[in-house]
Amino acid sequence: MKNGIKQAASRRNIAAAMLAAILCVASTGCRKQSLESTYSSQEDRIDSYITSQMESNEDYELVHNNGSNRIIIQAGSGNALAPGGTVSFYYAGYMFSGSISASNMFATNWQAVAEESGWSLTDADYSVKTVRLTEDELIDGLLYGLEGVRAGEECLILFSGKYGFGNRQVGTIPANSALAYHIRVESVSE
Repeated sequence: MKNGIKQAASRRNIAAAMLAAILCVASTGCRKQSLESTYSSQEDRIDSYITSQMESNEDYELVHNNGSNRIIIQAGSGNALAPGGTVSFYYAGYMFSGSISASNMFATNWQAVAEESGWSLTDADYSVKTVRLTEDELIDGLLYGLEGVRAGEECLILFSGKYGFGNRQVGTIPANSALAYHIRVESVSE
């Protein structure tokens, strides 16, 4: 009788462990599905914004690259920025929720944009930002968005949280936030 009770208890424990494992996998799957739904919704808002910008400004050009979208407001000239190259630029970064406005700006080194927006300086000064186009220096959305820019180009780079900071909160930017960067490229070099 004791063995039968032990076996029944053991079977219940195994069944409970299996159920817990299934629920854990299902929960992780649900969170992943929810996150993918969030990114899909962000990408839909980005697409709508791009469509409205392209319709109202027929001189704009659009470049898609690995989840990043670049609206070229003013074309640059010279060599295009290649992976591993160096770019110097002014920027204003925004959390994107369907529009770009001073109320969702989180950083800038661009004095004209800061003054126009009534924004406080976030960098040490208004000096140009210089980075190499490599994975260890930039988040994916900027890495792919900046690829191909030319000196003198002004553009908007937009991407979902999947290509931004992902599940990390960075400063005032919540985890999984869609982002937009207004960029003015000063120079490009190999």
